[in-house]
Amino acid sequence: MAGIYIHIPFCRQACHYCNFHFSTTLRQKAAMVQAIVQEIALTVPYAASETIATVYFGGGTPSLLTAEELGAILQAVHNRFHVLPDAEITLEANPDDITTTALAGWQALGFNRLSIGIQSFLAEELQWMNRAHNQAQASDCIALAQHAGFHNLSVDLIYGSPLLSDADWERNVQAVVNQQVPHISCYALTVEPKTALHHQVKQKQKAPVDGNRQAAQFLSLMEWLAQAGYEHYEISNFAKPGLRSRHNSSYWQGTPYYGFGPSAHSYDGKARRWNIANNALYIQALTNNTIPFEEEILTPTQQLNEYIMIALRTMEGIDLQRVEQTFGAKAQQVLLQAAGKYCREGQAILKDNQLVLTDAGKLLADGIAADLFF
Repeated sequence: MAGIYIHIPFCRQACHYCNFHFSTTLRQKAAMVQAIVQEIALTVPYAASETIATVYFGGGTPSLLTAEELGAILQAVHNRFHVLPDAEITLEANPDDITTTALAGWQALGFNRLSIGIQSFLAEELQWMNRAHNQAQASDCIALAQHAGFHNLSVDLIYGSPLLSDADWERNVQAVVNQQVPHISCYALTVEPKTALHHQVKQKQKAPVDGNRQAAQFLSLMEWLAQAGYEHYEISNFAKPGLRSRHNSSYWQGTPYYGFGPSAHSYDGKARRWNIANNALYIQALTNNTIPFEEEILTPTQQLNEYIMIALRTMEGIDLQRVEQTFGAKAQQVLLQAAGKYCREGQAILKDNQLVLTDAGKLLADGIAADLFF
């Protein structure tokens, strides 16, 4: 079974830290929806009997689309693929788009999961990030969604900004826990190149990120959410038992997925393809019945490195038996030898033929993965 990711490349305004592909000009919104519908229609499934277990609308801000626009895309998915009756269908939504009317419309279309980009409950921090919503909307949107019948919710939070004290960070996390949100995604603020934040830090208009402070807030986060009964099932993701994101979990398990929309990626297990990250050129190509993408065939070494990178981020870790079966006994032996120093230093443990990071190791996950690459 595969998943589908649909990239909606529009935002009401640009968050200063964001480096995703998006536009704040909505003039092409209707044409973009038609282009995405056309891309779905033109796509040849990996297998004739392909079934879809998850559909995820991300962005950008998918909640900017009207119910009619979202419905047109979902209908195109159902026309082209067999979507399972119990498929997880997620919509990323901003707090300022969450209204009683919008929630009813999303439910009627078949959305059964919302991922809400709150990021912070602090007014000054929302302004600092240039978020489109305000403090009241951040505080009210969860209850609105729950009252409408959306109980499979995820909330995004950001930690490590210069404005966020440890006490404020605890209040942000506790606000979500207290409202019984079953899934929480938490990301360290990163100063990405070519973003407004990068320019502001470079010009000394805003303070740089303090890595030590971020690490401390991440360690506290793990402790708080473990006490609250959440599984830390991936570096940035926490869920109550049985309520992990099925869509995102499929990425970390190496399951094939389709990506539709500008900049969206697809993966079939051996090849990766990505659409052009340009709205006008994407629309133009689809108007001419052409999907504008590039493709890379992954070598066995690249497949192994990708598995190391994604598996090490999960609570299950790297399955050494899978490494041996897929990539050979020598690859398993080399990997074990390279991982030995991290086990000795308390940053990883070897348990039941699984190589898993400890809390200390999670602080260095990307670096450890890179060091284990072949």
